[in-house]
Amino acid sequence: MMGYTEAPLAWGHARGMARTVGVSLTDAVVEGWLSRTELAGMVEMCGRCSHIGECTRWLAYTVTAPAVPGFCPNAPAIGALMA
Repeated sequence: MMGYTEAPLAWGHARGMARTVGVSLTDAVVEGWLSRTELAGMVEMCGRCSHIGECTRWLAYTVTAPAVPGFCPNAPAIGALMA
């Protein structure tokens, strides 16, 4: 199982953002589309993000979306993993 016990909120937000656009970060690593180092960087970036409240609210009300919101610093990386 993959997860970040030292940063559960950041992991949850990164994974949640990806899930809204149909991307599984865990599958992306297993399938070789994303390295563990890249994933760790995404989680770290999420943990340092200044939009945590906005992210939490967005995730609370969004099940699916055509794209990750622009305020997300991981939007380019997640977008690259789509389809």
